[in-house]
Amino acid sequence: MSSEPTGPAKPAKGPASGKPKAVVHDLEIKDAQIIFHSVWNELEQDLGDDMLRFPKEIILLGGAPGSGKGTHTRFIQKTRGLTCPSIVVSSLLTSPEARKVIDAGYMVGDREVVGILFRKLLDPDYRDGAILDGFPRTEVQVECLKLLVDKMKELRARFFETPLRVHFRQPTIHIMVLFVDEKTSVERQIKRGHQAEAHNQEVRTTGVGECVELRPTDLDPKAARRRYQVFKEQTWEALQSLKQTFFYHFVNAQGSVAEVERNILNELRYQSLLELDPQTYDSLRNLPLASEIILHARQDLVKRLDAYELNQTKLFHQVIGLIQEKIMPVVVRHAISGLATVNIEDPLLHDSEALAMLIDIFSERGYHAVVDLHRIEIPEQVDLASGDISCRQKKVFRITIRFQGSEIRRG
Repeated sequence: MSSEPTGPAKPAKGPASGKPKAVVHDLEIKDAQIIFHSVWNELEQDLGDDMLRFPKEIILLGGAPGSGKGTHTRFIQKTRGLTCPSIVVSSLLTSPEARKVIDAGYMVGDREVVGILFRKLLDPDYRDGAILDGFPRTEVQVECLKLLVDKMKELRARFFETPLRVHFRQPTIHIMVLFVDEKTSVERQIKRGHQAEAHNQEVRTTGVGECVELRPTDLDPKAARRRYQVFKEQTWEALQSLKQTFFYHFVNAQGSVAEVERNILNELRYQSLLELDPQTYDSLRNLPLASEIILHARQDLVKRLDAYELNQTKLFHQVIGLIQEKIMPVVVRHAISGLATVNIEDPLLHDSEALAMLIDIFSERGYHAVVDLHRIEIPEQVDLASGDISCRQKKVFRITIRFQGSEIRRG
């Protein structure tokens, strides 16, 4: 009895093998007002509004995956004088649910991020300033940030006339975006993944050192590309929307570490108008900047010297003679060190014009001269009946001259 040949078995319906893929559902409320006030009310109830002391300066460090946020954070800290470690938002999200979402290449819900982050910012270590790596990443987080700054200003106004006002300073918010294109981002992510994989393998083989984090997206180009797309579609738009609200710094991070550091330095140069409290700035603004007074310093020096020669010839030449006879011999003996100090009691220097001439003459000759007046009381007479001592005052002018000394090669 013959049988007809049979074809290949048809696959059964449904997945033949392996576990079904997890589907990430986003059912969270997306109303920033509701999320923010929920978090804020919890903080007020737990701590009290007088303890809601947020950092004076907050630098929001954003950027595409692989843009070098971790690499450049330490340089930014040094530039701004911040000593505390940066707050990496992803490292705060350690719950199993949060890790599951992150490993899939998506982002954790706004309510959880905002709640955990705001509490972290209240750590006293961050009182002067904090760098946030990875916040805000969504429009909801952007709005929560704006609401936070509004609350910080409200608290400042509320406590301004109290001893607690030192804890509620004018907030300064910087947005710093490190940007790379998609190709560079994916290449750097995969390179980082291979480096981490090789490092961890060496640690496991030798038992020396510690393994580093290896994210699933660091080894999968498709997942790495998805991370970049999430950045462009959500984080990039969120950060761009803050341009009109806070100090915004766009940094091209495509180049070498040194090139990116130069770009960062240019963006974060100190500007008193942007960083000081408005009242403080108004108090200081009439004092000239150093950059302003040196702008025409050379031309002004030439004018003064010519005026001395034309209008105060006798005094001018007396000062020149004093320098030649009493000061330059000492200066010459200190040619190697480039630093000389001369004490002079000559009454010529009692004239303030003569002092000004002396400083200008040294400046024109390439020296830096500083004059310090010492008044010394010299006892002259004692009243034996009353015990009173009569003194005369002696003026000693201590003149310090600095200049480029001579280099001596030894050996």
